Amino acid sequence: MLLKKQFSLRTLQHYYQANLPKRQAGQKFLALYFANEIWKNKTAEIMKHPGTDSKVFDEVIDFAKAIGMVPLSLHKEQPGYILNSLLVPLLDAAQMLLLKGVADTETIDKTWMVATGAHLGPFAILDVVEINTAYNISLTKAKATDDPDVEKLANLLKTEYIDKGKSEEKREKASINIPTPISQNQTF
Repeated sequence: MLLKKQFSLRTLQHYYQANLPKRQAGQKFLALYFANEIWKNKTAEIMKHPGTDSKVFDEVIDFAKAIGMVPLSLHKEQPGYILNSLLVPLLDAAQMLLLKGVADTETIDKTWMVATGAHLGPFAILDVVEINTAYNISLTKAKATDDPDVEKLANLLKTEYIDKGKSEEKREKASINIPTPISQNQTF
């Protein structure tokens, strides 16, 4: 199924709850999630629900292998799958460090990269995810929680990045570390 950018697709729990009488169809229902830049990051998170047939689950694992992906099996539903369950707290923490004036984006990225051996820091990752996505997540979270810091973060992302033309529509290389992420410079 292909969707345009403006559409959202809720996965298993929402489908399953809405279609409880159709349990048989649910036996063949699961989620297959690819992360950004699948040509480099070859993960395929395969998430089943309690009614997913094991044979169907195994067939999708085999399919992921056949298309050159690394299948990652989720045996129960997890909002955000594995990758985003790990990644979102990191990105949230990095953005809060920036918001509170603890350090700039380059220092936060450098700290993460040097300390962990990672190839990208959290702000370089946000360049891949795209700043509009981070903004929309922050805005939604701010409205849901009434957290003033998250509201300030959403405002910062809008005024300092999106409103200044650093959003996905106008970016050529990166939105935060323009034009080339500083982490790719030899002097970094």
